[in-house]
Amino acid sequence: MFDSRHIKTFREVVQAGSYSGAARSLGYTQPAITQQMKALERDVGTPLFTRVGRRMRLTEAGEALARHADVILDSIADAQQQMDAITRLRSGRVRVCAFPSASATLIPEAMARLAAGHPGIRMELLEGEPPDSLRRLVRGECDITLAFTYPGLDEEVPDEVVEVRLFEDQLIVLLPTGHPLARRRAVKLADLADEHWIAGCLRCRANFLHECAEQGFAPDIAFTTDDNLVVQSLVAAGVGVAMMPALVLSFLCHQKVTGRALDPASRRQVSAYVLREHLRIPATALVLDELRTAAERRVGC
Repeated sequence: MFDSRHIKTFREVVQAGSYSGAARSLGYTQPAITQQMKALERDVGTPLFTRVGRRMRLTEAGEALARHADVILDSIADAQQQMDAITRLRSGRVRVCAFPSASATLIPEAMARLAAGHPGIRMELLEGEPPDSLRRLVRGECDITLAFTYPGLDEEVPDEVVEVRLFEDQLIVLLPTGHPLARRRAVKLADLADEHWIAGCLRCRANFLHECAEQGFAPDIAFTTDDNLVVQSLVAAGVGVAMMPALVLSFLCHQKVTGRALDPASRRQVSAYVLREHLRIPATALVLDELRTAAERRVGC
């Protein structure tokens, strides 16, 4: 591994034609130049200069290194500029893996704020449902994961992952317009025990079954889909009722469905997850801050 300071001094010796000339140009003493060149020759493993009378000549290895010195130093300078741009938040890339309703609500606002305040920071969006999205974080396929968890269901988070809590998302019951219980402000889950149900993603369905069991009944699930628009369309058509996070209704509200709070209230936790060591990366920390701000400003339906 070359020391860039030695390469810079070597280039100056080649251009000046002597150690003394390089010393004058760089403001060093001649012994300091000599010591650096000896150190570089030890790194290379072969002499770089030979003396012919009072003149210094490059060896074959010295000539080879001289041809690459400018490229090496230019590459280091470019790398330093890029590192400086990243640490000063003038450039950078952050890959965020999010579940669909977060992609439709939190991500657009965070992206817009980044574009306005830090146009050099690029956020790349991937979509994925937990727990797969958490596994993608650990595998290094993304830098931040947005995921949700439900109380009462065991969640395993690897030790190297940090959870940054964003907000609690209320669960609501989705009824077709005109349903008798739509006149209530809140609905007990047990009052819908005889209904047909539309179920969602695996994690949401597991929580739904858990809550129904807590209320003493097993729901009749008529249809299962991960597509929130399909869920609302099926409810609107009278195929069944559904339990849905309020976050979905903040951007997608079918005109023929009515959402009502659960009694007692039920919520899921929406969080950002990041590898512990990545919290020190400026661009990642910035995106986390923007996601917190977007979460605080979210608007319900």
